[in-house]
Amino acid sequence: MIVGVGSASLLAGVVFGTSVLSGVFGMAGGMILLGVLLLMMDVAPAMVLFGLIQLVANGWRTWLWRDHVTWRIVAGYGAGALVSFGLMKLIAFVPDKALIYILLGALPFLAGRLPPSAAPDINRRGAPFLCGLGLMVLQLLAGATGSILDLFFNRSELDRKQIVATKAATQVISHVLRVAYFGTLASSLGDLPDGWLLGVLALCSVLGTTAAAGILRRMSDQGFKRWSSVLIHAISAFYVLHGLWLLFA
Repeated sequence: MIVGVGSASLLAGVVFGTSVLSGVFGMAGGMILLGVLLLMMDVAPAMVLFGLIQLVANGWRTWLWRDHVTWRIVAGYGAGALVSFGLMKLIAFVPDKALIYILLGALPFLAGRLPPSAAPDINRRGAPFLCGLGLMVLQLLAGATGSILDLFFNRSELDRKQIVATKAATQVISHVLRVAYFGTLASSLGDLPDGWLLGVLALCSVLGTTAAAGILRRMSDQGFKRWSSVLIHAISAFYVLHGLWLLFA
């Protein structure tokens, strides 16, 4: 994929900005980044590129906050994700763009309708495995499921640093599996950027994630959870409308 300087600069800026956003809230940035990538390329290569960028960002975020990772949760999530990955490989389904946008936007609103008794909590027994099992399927169908993952974590007793660190570690697993899944389903990965641009995008994701660390340290737990909810619902509403436009246009 050969892009001009302007397009490369725009993409680098989007990666940096969304990495800052995800670095602060542990989500939302991925939803924006995937939406932009889907405007530029087909679903399978967009998913692969998204997975590679997010793998670098989440891997670096995990390292920065490694002392706050709850590894018990990561292990359970990984086990569930591997089971779902195996099942999805048997189906080998690639969704179209309209479905991805609608699912991306609808998931937070649907999750918010759950009664308090059914509210997900990542600290509950068996919850990490079930979270990985269900979210890996949604990761491969909708692309970014930070809104649902956010519900599991924000309703737990974990503080903001533990939430961001542990979510990042679980998403390293998810993005490795995403790249493996769509990398084998893509008819061609020629739409991926050239090697030099991939390197620039990886660097931008690291820089954005690093810049976000200072913001997160100054933020309160209450502010973190409040702004997380506002951001995710604003982005979700836009994606539902865009998905419906793609479906009926």
